[in-house]
Amino acid sequence: MSPLPRDGAILTGRDRRGRTLRIARHTETERVVLSVWQDATCVATVRLAPEDVAELIADLAHVLTPLPSSIPEQGVG
Repeated sequence: MSPLPRDGAILTGRDRRGRTLRIARHTETERVVLSVWQDATCVATVRLAPEDVAELIADLAHVLTPLPSSIPEQGVG
């Protein structure tokens, strides 16, 4: 596995053994790189501009916002 840059993190997947998401900041290209790894092999990469990261965070927060379990009925009368 290639070394993780100093500015980064690794998240372990819960659906498949050996699957990780690596997050790395590359200051030389002003990009944040998300890469999906299966054991020691990178299987996908997405390079994001800083403004894309803010949008990703907002989208993640939106996805995690609980939906109402039911719409309360209006009382009659």
